Amino acid sequence: MKKMMIVFMALIFLTPSLYCSGILTFKLGFFLPEAKSDLWEIEFENMDFSKSHYYSSGFAFTYEYFLTPQLSIALGVDSYNKNKSGTYTEYFGVYGSVFGEIFDFAFPNGLEGDFFADEMFPVIHSFNVSITPVQASLKLTPMGRRGKFIPYIGGGVGLYIWYVRLLGDMVDFADPWIYGVDTEIYPVYETFAREDSRLTIGYHGFAGIMIPVAQRFTMELEFKYNYAKGNFRTGADASFEGFDPFDLSGYHISLGMNYWF
Repeated sequence: MKKMMIVFMALIFLTPSLYCSGILTFKLGFFLPEAKSDLWEIEFENMDFSKSHYYSSGFAFTYEYFLTPQLSIALGVDSYNKNKSGTYTEYFGVYGSVFGEIFDFAFPNGLEGDFFADEMFPVIHSFNVSITPVQASLKLTPMGRRGKFIPYIGGGVGLYIWYVRLLGDMVDFADPWIYGVDTEIYPVYETFAREDSRLTIGYHGFAGIMIPVAQRFTMELEFKYNYAKGNFRTGADASFEGFDPFDLSGYHISLGMNYWF
């Protein structure tokens, strides 16, 4: 929230036409990520949380400047942040050692029993995603700005500031070991993988309606779709190298209060 407020105030102070006719809008929204890239899918496949656990509310601000009675330009900033801890659904952890070195292993469910009773532990990590789009839009009110209902449509381009963090126990499925005759087990490592302060260009389209409630004030209901894919870092300091671009896309439904000046 603090980061979003700083970005929005910077946009306002850098806009020389603020004294002209326009709208300031404060919104309370609900974001539903599409979550269609492989890192999202791997998390949902292995952990006991799902896409619906990453639906989240947030705040948004928009400054709009009138160009004509039907057309305006808008600058806005949205917010999304969700952190969820979960447990691997098909594996449990076991403390152990190999050739004198301490290793933790993930065993498939179904092998729990007295043999592992003192060494068992749940394999848990958290998955944190933050997305802050700073967006420039063209907005069209085809019926004008007067009336009991003011429908609008629009779209534009945005700079998406985002990060992904994964903290806790990770099962290394790329390094299978054999337990007993043919049971595959996997090493468990403690990890703090993070991809911070990434910038990505994305696009958006929206539609909504404004309803006058008082002089200079209207209520607003809006539906917006954001599209963006963020590339992970590569090289020695990369935490998610080898993954597909991270899906930042999603649907944003918001209720706002407009102040006209």
